[in-house]
Amino acid sequence: MNKKIYSFITIFTYGLVLFSPVIFQQVFQASSAQIIQLTTFAYFIGALLMIFYRFKSQLFSLESQKKNVPITILIGIIGVPVSLLLQMVILQIEQRFLGQSVSSQNTQTIVQLIRDNMIFILATTIAGPIMEEFVFRRAIFGSLEKRFGFFIPALLSSVLFALAHNDGYYLLYAGLGFLFCGMYHYSGRIWTSMITHVGMNLLVVLTQLALQS
Repeated sequence: MNKKIYSFITIFTYGLVLFSPVIFQQVFQASSAQIIQLTTFAYFIGALLMIFYRFKSQLFSLESQKKNVPITILIGIIGVPVSLLLQMVILQIEQRFLGQSVSSQNTQTIVQLIRDNMIFILATTIAGPIMEEFVFRRAIFGSLEKRFGFFIPALLSSVLFALAHNDGYYLLYAGLGFLFCGMYHYSGRIWTSMITHVGMNLLVVLTQLALQS
């Protein structure tokens, strides 16, 4: 599978998964609980498909010199506290200079959905981050990095990543997007940023659930 086909089919699959709750509601007349369960299933199908696409696609130029597996895992684990620290710094900037509220509406909505149906935690902490790394880091940033260098593809990827979350914390998500692009670029493996993204989401969601309890 060449790079263009890979990028298109990965982004297209992501779009289908994002709109799947509307399909479940309009076509199947599913209840709220059923929609959450079906959406979680759709997230995992989407993540598995993207893993399949990855192994069927050509390697990108930045993947030609990959770090070994132990280094990849180590960088991914170290990236978790780094990403949380980055969140704290950017949140302070947004609150002090941009007047943002303390809590993210996107995070609060996700936490409420998880409280309504705990199975959704699998979608938000595992399947969702996996898909986002394949879409925003590999399909967008990775496919453009050879032609345009690091900064422009990272900026485009990070801005789109921020817009996709659509809760006003654009600087926060863009900053995290740049971090994930840097990790992927340095290691040559998409799994590096994926480990960090999954770990970060898991800690944030579990912390929010504990606070609300």
